Amino acid sequence: MKFFKKILWLLVIVLIVIQFIRPEKNQSSQILPTDIAKVYTVPDDVHTILAKACYDCHSNNTVYPWYFNIQPVAWWMNNHIEDAKWSVNFSDFGSYPIRWQYKKLESTIKEVKQGDMPLDSYTWIHKNAILTADEKQKIQHWAQTIRDTIKAKYPADSLLLHKDETRNED
Repeated sequence: MKFFKKILWLLVIVLIVIQFIRPEKNQSSQILPTDIAKVYTVPDDVHTILAKACYDCHSNNTVYPWYFNIQPVAWWMNNHIEDAKWSVNFSDFGSYPIRWQYKKLESTIKEVKQGDMPLDSYTWIHKNAILTADEKQKIQHWAQTIRDTIKAKYPADSLLLHKDETRNED
C-alpha cells in the first residue's frame, strides 16, 4: 500500500510541476499581407465559415478554450495546431508557391466534401464548427473559384507539384 501511495504522490507532484511548462500560444494581433483574405477575395459568408471551423488550427490566431491552461492538454492542442498549420496555414497562404496554393485549395475542397474537416475531435467540443451542407458547398465553390482563377492566370505546368517536394499534401 505504501508503494501505491508513493506512486500517487509522485504523479501528483509531476502533474503540478508540468503546469508551469507551457507551449507558446498561437496568437497574432495582426493580419499578415500573406493572409488568404488579403491575397484572394473571401466573401463575408465564407470568411465566417472559415473563422468558426478552420482558423483555430489553420491560422496564426487560435482562440483558446479555458482547458488550454491545463497540462498535458495544452501540449496535445499545441501539437495538433502545429500539424494543422503545417498542412495549410491560411495566415501564410500567400507565401506558398502558386502550385502549393492550387493543391491546398484542391485538398480543402476534397476534405470538406468528404467530411474530414473540421476534425471530429474539434467538433465534439466546438459544436458551432460542424458544417452544414450549405456551408460545405460555399467553401467548395469558393475554393474552386480561386483554383479556376489561378488556372486561368498561370501555365498548367507551373501548377504541378514535383516528385521531390515532400511537404504533406493532404
